[in-house]
Amino acid sequence: MTKSQNISVIINGEPISASVPLRTNLVDFLRNQVGLTGSHVGCEHGVCGACTLEVDGSMIRGCLMLAVQADGAEITTIEGFADREKAAQLQLSFQKYNALQCGYCTPGMLASALEYIEAGGKADRAAIRQHLSGNYCRCTGYQSIVDAVVAVIEQGGKQ
Repeated sequence: MTKSQNISVIINGEPISASVPLRTNLVDFLRNQVGLTGSHVGCEHGVCGACTLEVDGSMIRGCLMLAVQADGAEITTIEGFADREKAAQLQLSFQKYNALQCGYCTPGMLASALEYIEAGGKADRAAIRQHLSGNYCRCTGYQSIVDAVVAVIEQGGKQ
């Protein structure tokens, strides 16, 4: 018999209460119980970054956090980032610079890039690469991703 726990969280500004099996990781809860499928599960070891999302203002790996650990937290997924000015500009820049191909890593990559930009990161290619080094992309070679981030920073977010 699977044990469950009731949790209450705020996801993308909306309060959610649910009964969650104790061993369910946060990203699986978001995808399977809440229906927010933007965050992906890749390696399930916190290495690839596909599951990157924000919990209480910090970017975390959703595959490494149990949903029950998020009880009382405020969670922002890729779907919730759409309301942030820099996120919308970053998405447009990703499109403009063809910084996404298959799209699997894109939500996590956008979350990490947004974290860098919102923290006041400079248009320093080496620093951007270092910041994004925890997010794997098998398609792009990162050049176009770095170009997209640099463009948002250099243009003050104007596209």
